[in-house]
Amino acid sequence: MRRIAVICFLTVIANYCLTAQSRSELEELRKKNLQEIEYVDRLLKNTATEKKENLNELRVIGKKLDLREKLINEYGEEISLLEYRISLNRLAIEMLEQDLNSQKEEYARSILSAYKASKGTPAVAFILSSADFNQGYKRLKYIQQVARYRRNESETIEDIYVEVRGAKERLEKDRKNVNDLKNKEERQKQILRNEQDRKEQLITALSKKEKELKQELEEKKRIAKQIENEIARLIEEERKRSAVKPMSSEMKLIGESFGENRGRLPWPVDRGIITSHFGLHQHPVLKHVTEDNIGIEITSSGITKAKSVYKGEVVRVFTISGANMAVIIRHGKYLTVYQNLVNVKVKAGDQVIAGTELGDVFNESSEGNKAVLKFMIYEEKTKLDPELWLVKK
Repeated sequence: MRRIAVICFLTVIANYCLTAQSRSELEELRKKNLQEIEYVDRLLKNTATEKKENLNELRVIGKKLDLREKLINEYGEEISLLEYRISLNRLAIEMLEQDLNSQKEEYARSILSAYKASKGTPAVAFILSSADFNQGYKRLKYIQQVARYRRNESETIEDIYVEVRGAKERLEKDRKNVNDLKNKEERQKQILRNEQDRKEQLITALSKKEKELKQELEEKKRIAKQIENEIARLIEEERKRSAVKPMSSEMKLIGESFGENRGRLPWPVDRGIITSHFGLHQHPVLKHVTEDNIGIEITSSGITKAKSVYKGEVVRVFTISGANMAVIIRHGKYLTVYQNLVNVKVKAGDQVIAGTELGDVFNESSEGNKAVLKFMIYEEKTKLDPELWLVKK
C-alpha cells in the first residue's frame, strides 16, 4: 500500500508541478511579450531614418533586446518545468511497471494454485464433502473470497496498466513540447544575436557624433532645469496662497487617494514604450558621461494623445523654448508633468479626471512621426520615479 501511495503521489506531482506558474500563465506572458516585440518592431520601422542614426532609436532597440531576453528566459523556465515533470513521470512509470509485473506474477501463481487445488476436488464436491452445514457454509464463503480476490487482482492489474499507458502518453507529449520549445528558444537566441549586432553598429555610428550628442544632453538639462524652476515657482506660490487660504479638504483627499494608487495609475498615452528611465544613468554612447533624468520618456509613433493619469487641477500650462509645451496638474500634494505637447486643450484652473485629453504629443515628421512624451511626478519638490506609479504593462 505504501508503494502505491508513493506512485500516486509522484503521478500527482508530475501532473501538477506547473501549478505555481502554470504553462497557461507562461504562455500568456510569452504572448504579451511577443505582442510588445511586434509593437517595438513597428515603432522602429516607422521611426527609422536612412539619413542619420539617433539616440532614441538606440533606446528603442535596447528595449527590444530586454523584451527578447525576457522571452528567452520564459522559454527556459517552461522547458525546465516540463523536464522536471518528465523526470517524475519516468520514475512513476518505472515503479508502475514494476508493480504491474509483480501483480501479474502473483495473479499467475494464484490461478495456478487454484487450478491445482480444483483438479482433484471440484468446488461443488469440496462443499458437499463438508461434515456439517456450518463447515459447508464456511467453505462456500472461502470459495467466494478467493473468487473476489482474483477479480480484485485482475482489476488492479487493469488499473495499473491504464495508469502506465496514460503516464507514457503524457511523457511523450511533454517530450514533443520540450523539443518544440527548444527550437523556438534557439530561433529567438539567433534573432537576439542579430539585434545585438545592430545595437553595436548603432553605438559605433553614434560614437562618431560626440559633439552632437553632448549638445543634445545639454539641451535636455536645460529643459529639465526650466521645468524644475516652474515647479519651484509653483510651490512657492502655493505656499504664499496657503498662508491666506489653505488647501481645500477635497484637494487633500485627492492627494491621499493619489498616494494610495502607487503602481496602479494608467499610462499618460494609450500605447508606447519607456525609452528613458528615471534617475542617474550611464549615457548609452558617451563614455564617462552620465545623465540624470527627472522623469521618464515614453516613445510612440504617429498621432498620440497625452492624458491625465488622475483627477486634479491644471495649475500650469507653459511653453519651453525649443521643446514645445508642458502641463502641470496638481493632485493634492502630488504634481504630474506632461511635456513636449502641442495643441494643448486645457488651461490653468481646469478640473480634470483620469483620461482627460491634455493635448497631442509633438510628432517629429523628420524622424518617421516619432512622438516622445516626457512624463514626471513630484511630491511637492521631491522628484519621484514614474515607473513605480504606473500600472505594469
